Amino acid sequence: MNGPFVGVSAVVVRDGAVLLGRRRGAHGDGTWAFPGGKVAPGEEPHVTAGRELEEETGLRAARISQIMWTSDVFPADGLHYVTLHHLVEADGEPEVREPDKAHEWVWWRDLDRLPSPMFGPAAALWATGWRPPV
Repeated sequence: MNGPFVGVSAVVVRDGAVLLGRRRGAHGDGTWAFPGGKVAPGEEPHVTAGRELEEETGLRAARISQIMWTSDVFPADGLHYVTLHHLVEADGEPEVREPDKAHEWVWWRDLDRLPSPMFGPAAALWATGWRPPV
């Protein structure tokens, strides 16, 4: 098992909907996830959340606040991440900026029932009972 590595998610909420992308390529292909990625050496996690959000979707973070962390193990890939989840306010409409990493970005409105399958860190955050303020 490699890790634990430190990753982040950017949970963007707007008008009662949360931004989700269907992953492509790396571990979790075909699952639904929040924008995010691995923290670069020397980078603050909240900076990573904003950077990953912009790289993946084109959205620029206006405000970022930490939510909580989850411990996420991916046995099939031999990976272990500690994911620091962030609530992010951002303007604009998302677009697929990294087609090798995401099929699409959607605003998901049913916060009681997220799409399936969910990427491990997103599922773990939801399993805690945390829900975004709407």
